[in-house]
Amino acid sequence: MERAVFVYTTFPGLVEAEEAGRLLVERRLAACVNIFPGMVSVYRWEGAIERAEEVVMIVKTRASLAEGVRAAVKERHPYTTPAILVLPIESVDQSYLGWLLAETTADHTDD
Repeated sequence: MERAVFVYTTFPGLVEAEEAGRLLVERRLAACVNIFPGMVSVYRWEGAIERAEEVVMIVKTRASLAEGVRAAVKERHPYTTPAILVLPIESVDQSYLGWLLAETTADHTDD
């Protein structure tokens, strides 16, 4: 059986994250996207230590769609090198997994 994964990424603002998240759900690449505003990131970029306010996005999807999610995020992302991490899920409630799989099926149709 297919397994669930989370795809973790960040965006510079809420508007960009919501637009990308909606696109992922519309394309059925994700069953759900959680967006957490108000994160502060400290990182080294091009030799300097930087600080930025960002928005975290966690994409709930199936493992077989992780590459499609990665491509769609990169397509819409303003960063040159966005953080895109695919995180395996050790355990998931079976009814939730069923919902996730149903919502990410390419041949699923809306009523």
